[in-house]
Amino acid sequence: MGFIEKFGVWTAEQQDAARAVLARVEAEDLRTIRVSFVDQHGLLHGKTIPASGLPAVFRAGLGCVSTLLSKDTSGTTVFSAFNADGGLGVAEMAGAADVVLVPDPTTFHLVPWAPGTARLLCDLRFQNGEAVPFCSRGVFRTALERAGAAGYGYVTGLEIEFHLYRRAGHVPNDDGIGVCAHPTPVEPITRGNQLLSENLGDEVEPVTRRIREVLDRMGIELRSIEVEFGADQLEVTLDPAAGLGPADAMVLLRSTVKQLARRTGYHATFMCRPQIADSKSSGWHLHQSLVEGTRNAFVPADGEGPVSSVGRHFIAGQLAHARAACVFANPTINGYKRFQPYSMAPDRVAWARDNRGAMIRLVGSAEDGSTHIENRIGESAANPYLYMASQLHSGLAGIEAALPLPPSADDPYTTEAGRLPANLREAVDALEADTGLAKAMGAQFVAYYAGLKRAEIARFERTVTDWEQREYFDLY
Repeated sequence: MGFIEKFGVWTAEQQDAARAVLARVEAEDLRTIRVSFVDQHGLLHGKTIPASGLPAVFRAGLGCVSTLLSKDTSGTTVFSAFNADGGLGVAEMAGAADVVLVPDPTTFHLVPWAPGTARLLCDLRFQNGEAVPFCSRGVFRTALERAGAAGYGYVTGLEIEFHLYRRAGHVPNDDGIGVCAHPTPVEPITRGNQLLSENLGDEVEPVTRRIREVLDRMGIELRSIEVEFGADQLEVTLDPAAGLGPADAMVLLRSTVKQLARRTGYHATFMCRPQIADSKSSGWHLHQSLVEGTRNAFVPADGEGPVSSVGRHFIAGQLAHARAACVFANPTINGYKRFQPYSMAPDRVAWARDNRGAMIRLVGSAEDGSTHIENRIGESAANPYLYMASQLHSGLAGIEAALPLPPSADDPYTTEAGRLPANLREAVDALEADTGLAKAMGAQFVAYYAGLKRAEIARFERTVTDWEQREYFDLY
């Protein structure tokens, strides 16, 4: 009996999917499988196996060093991995022990730019079969289970901005991959604001077409791809879908865009605000609704106004926990440079009807059943599982407590309302102070995540920046 059967970690749906995957691998003569998991920063890690090894992985999973969970964004190990508790109070991680990658067969998809290759996303388990509490996918699944217990499904639609530059001096080898340099030398495509520019859209069409076609082959159909406000900035949107799927799609979309861009002489970055002339901040607007069966729970009944009572409480919950949830929506130091007044990004905790300056924008109509909220707080680098989990937990807390919705902020940049955190340190402090959200996300997970972010902040504060050099080098 293998690990997966022994501990009963697959559902009946996953068991059926596994059989279908093995048949497809053989029928399509696939040779290589990428077995991947999403780390705490929303980035893919994993191992590559020959297709002949997939049946064994479907029985036993695949071992992976647990220290990957202890690293900050630089790859530096933050916690004492060789201690008896792995530095995290978890005996199963002692001495940098392995965790088990458990593939989710329902996530199987082709990697179209790599011939004969497919990928599977994984969940993380300890060797005793227990779920790893630091697995991002598991954290979001817990939030979805909470919603399901309350009778709701969670539907999200994604609207993501990113920057696309030409790689300077790109000379590809036979595989289409150029020389790697850090930081990546790039050349801007345009200067100045270019919102929905037809000319720029045509100039980058060869690479955007390739992105669209490849994502489509992976089962991720773009609703749109368009030129955004800032120079070199693009935006993609995805139709709403329920459950884990949109978070999985976001991880795969980011990874795909970056890999395809590099192979075609471009560099794509989901960093919020690059230090390049005319760059604007990139945001990730998260469209959300709850469903009861097939009915949109945010659609108001007669006399309820623009949103149902469930929707009002859900918005109120997201407002109440906004400062704490900000660390998951904006996990980087760079992301807080986006919160500027009159920038189409929020700077305070407020909601409004169809106003892009507010943190939460109420949109859609009761007539066609499309009433939903757009939370504009996030940056494009956010871990989607943690971003969505924190938003869902916040909204459900508002429903459970029947929180009242404050008045609409029709002038969102002048309304008296609490401010969003000014930096990552304030956001971490807010999370640790919010006992309700910390309990929902998991006290052990919150302590772990806060430790990672504080280590990242400490590294930043020890670094001499370009600004300091320019400001003080000649002055003093």
